[in-house]
Amino acid sequence: MDLIISVVGLLALIVEGIRCQGVYAPPTVRIIHSGHACNVEEERHTERVYTIREGETLELTCLVTGHPRPQIRWTKTAGSVSDRFQDSSVFNETLHIAKILRTQGGRYYCKAENGLGSPAIKSIRVDVYYLDDPVVTVHQSIGEAKEQFYYERTVFLRCVANSNPPVRYSWHRGREVLTQGSDKGVEIYEPFFTQGETKILKLKNLRPQDYANYSCIASVRNVCGIPDRSVIFRLTNKTASPSIKLLVEDPIVVNPGQTVSLVCITTGGEPPPVLTWVSTNDSLPQRSVVKGGTLTLPAITSDEAGVYSCVASNNVGNPAKKSTTIVVRALKKGRFWITPDPYHNDDNIQIGREVKISCQVEATPPEELTFSWLKNGRALRSSERMVITQTDPDISPGTTNLDIIDLKFTDFGTYTCVAALKGGGIPEISIDVNISSTTVPPSLTVPRGKSPLVAREGDTVELECLVSGKPKPIILWSRADKEAPMPDGNMQMESYDGVLRIINVSREMTGSYRCQTSQYNGFNVKPREAVVELIVQYPPTVEPVYTEKRQGLGRPVVMTCKVLRAHPSRVLRFEWLLSNRLLHAGAFDAQKDETEYTIRSLNRDGWGEYTCNVINEAGAGKCTFQVTGKAYPPEFYYDTYNPLWQNRPRVYGFKLQWTQMNPNAVDRIVAYRLGIRQMGLQRWWEQEIPVDGPINKGELMTHNLTELIKPESYEVRLTPITRFGEGDSTIRIVTYSAPINPHLREFHCSFEEEPICMFTQDKNDDFDWTRHSAATRDTKYTPNTGPSGDRSGSKQGFYMYIETSRPRKEGDQARLVSPFFNVAPKNPYGITNPPAYCFGFFYHMYGKHIGTLNAFLKQKGQTTSEGPVWSLSGNQGNHWKQAKVSIHPTSSFQVVLEGIRGPGIEGDIAIDDVTLEEGECRDPPPNLSAKAASTSSHIWLLCITLVMTLLEGQR
Repeated sequence: MDLIISVVGLLALIVEGIRCQGVYAPPTVRIIHSGHACNVEEERHTERVYTIREGETLELTCLVTGHPRPQIRWTKTAGSVSDRFQDSSVFNETLHIAKILRTQGGRYYCKAENGLGSPAIKSIRVDVYYLDDPVVTVHQSIGEAKEQFYYERTVFLRCVANSNPPVRYSWHRGREVLTQGSDKGVEIYEPFFTQGETKILKLKNLRPQDYANYSCIASVRNVCGIPDRSVIFRLTNKTASPSIKLLVEDPIVVNPGQTVSLVCITTGGEPPPVLTWVSTNDSLPQRSVVKGGTLTLPAITSDEAGVYSCVASNNVGNPAKKSTTIVVRALKKGRFWITPDPYHNDDNIQIGREVKISCQVEATPPEELTFSWLKNGRALRSSERMVITQTDPDISPGTTNLDIIDLKFTDFGTYTCVAALKGGGIPEISIDVNISSTTVPPSLTVPRGKSPLVAREGDTVELECLVSGKPKPIILWSRADKEAPMPDGNMQMESYDGVLRIINVSREMTGSYRCQTSQYNGFNVKPREAVVELIVQYPPTVEPVYTEKRQGLGRPVVMTCKVLRAHPSRVLRFEWLLSNRLLHAGAFDAQKDETEYTIRSLNRDGWGEYTCNVINEAGAGKCTFQVTGKAYPPEFYYDTYNPLWQNRPRVYGFKLQWTQMNPNAVDRIVAYRLGIRQMGLQRWWEQEIPVDGPINKGELMTHNLTELIKPESYEVRLTPITRFGEGDSTIRIVTYSAPINPHLREFHCSFEEEPICMFTQDKNDDFDWTRHSAATRDTKYTPNTGPSGDRSGSKQGFYMYIETSRPRKEGDQARLVSPFFNVAPKNPYGITNPPAYCFGFFYHMYGKHIGTLNAFLKQKGQTTSEGPVWSLSGNQGNHWKQAKVSIHPTSSFQVVLEGIRGPGIEGDIAIDDVTLEEGECRDPPPNLSAKAASTSSHIWLLCITLVMTLLEGQR
């Protein structure tokens, strides 16, 4: 009995070892295309180029392998940095651009990553083809000899069309095709610096026959089906470049609100020129109206002032251009300042000394600006003691000064500076300045208790500086502790009452602020300044803000809440809660910046939301921990080898495979809930898939979906179930596809369908291969040879074999020929590195009379085939084995499997699961069912050996 238990335990370990085969793999990627490609070619250095016509649909698909399923990201380079398609990267397998533009050409990259190894990246260059209508421009040169005896007039017709690929041009005069040398008076050439982009027709010393219709035909040789485009230009003895005239003054000075009309007329040009208006601004004003050559600007504003140009073009010579400037009158920003006697080091105004009052405004146009001065409302004229001057516009534009020499008591009063424009229509600006015994320079102080100013983040604060003096100047606020902008984004902020108001103050605003007097509306003396300290308190910033803790019952859970920043930094206390129920509270240790809470053994009551509040004077920061027993989602395995099969005409089956993410993080998964619904329908069908025993990380699980209706697609949902309940679900789409076309990148044939994947029997051999299954085998079959099932061990599965019974004789040959396979798209420069393919199949060669199995590569155009690329003879045992060989065809090809009869009837040779994949052969990815099937005979053989050994030991 102990012996049996030992053997069973050993077998369990062996089987468990098979279940533990990991399927995690780094990503691989390949780009395929659909949509409206003109051509796809392989250039040198393995660069793939996808050619498409402008306006068509670009569709590129990124095919990936790897487990877990890689994340896919499309990006684009070439063009400007801002030339992003759809303004961002595309996180999707398929990149779809409808009505592609020429600017969207460039290199597109597909990047796949799943956290294993390095990301896989492939690229393809998209070349957008287009051809615009050609444009003909005409230029002429007139040369005259000094004696006036010689006169020459030469005309150049230049044809230009934007295109990709480069355009070819041809010229016609009427119906006559013009070529270089066909007419001595005509010369055709391409300027060296624009080769391929333009074509010039030179008509030397114009003759009467040169006056004709000239047509330029632009062609890209019908690539992508792009038709030729043409343009006709009529050359006459009246052909001339345009000339125009503006019926307006320059400049035009107007008041705001006026309607301005600019009139432009043509005075010459053949063909008749086309008139357009442009502005020095980015575009014409939105409310402007253009009708013919007239531009109307209704109710003009200062923002619409600028230079406006009329441009006339008829493609003959250079365009004609005439411009005028519109000036909109304006007066703004009136300011003043008082300068005490500059000859004495004193900031105060004193009797018997000089004082200067300056007044400044911004005026448009500046030459219309006029100033006048009043004293106590009465006009003031310049005199020896009252000197009125105007500052040099280059030094201080728009400024007037009143110098009072030898100030007397009678000079005290209110002085008014009045600014106006000569043209009128604009309100005057008046600035009053009071000069008296109480006119004193400013001083600045910070009110008691206003510095340092303590506020909480989000509050509205007012920084205050008390300004005294008469008149009170404007106060300028700026940062005193660092070069940084103020809350409004400027380096300085103005205040007329000395108060800086900050709404929604933030922690970054903590620091020193300088208040400083401005020379404007005050004394032109050394600035007075003061500093205010602002301290912004904020609640603790903690981490993690939110995290999920997944754990099984009976296991410990540790939660840590860490303080990153706080002001004041002295944290008062912390408290741990579960669903608002207080668990633990206390004060922070001065040496620590974190607090920890531990659940020693998680029970059902311990699941829920835990919060840790960390509190200081300004408020609380909160860490949240969601403690749950939910299982992580399963990860569907998308690289299943041949997951789909067609077992009946109307239905199909699908092999669903997955691994479990972090299976040991929570309680053991006891089952999966499988939900499936047909796409487009609402109803879900559900069933439970029981799980026996624990699941290992990376273990591949399988469930066969059957009775799926062709050709419908299905949405499949898989949810793990533990003692906690349902875990996170994963959803994928199962899609039906017809049997794989042999011209795609991967070919697989298991001979389950009667057409046998378009394989054919060679007509020049001696006999044929036979499609067979063990379930339908004739009871009179030859014993001791041939397989008892297909490669997977199924009695119902089909395979191909050669029947070696009579009338077959030794040396007879049976050849099975595959359909043609196309080589990857050809390099236009010739194939220098032929593509590699991996040709594989399973074979069964059991029997004492086994002959030979050969595999050949047969390329298109070859009359004789070379030797076999793979060959094997003799008895190989009663089990299926796999063969793989790399082949390197240079043209379309077929593979041929040849079976040769041996010396007797016990010589049946079988084949199954024929595959062809791009790339060199490599080890196949682990596959649980295949591995288990192929190793089952070894396991049982090992088991029997062990039993026999142990029994021998018991004796």
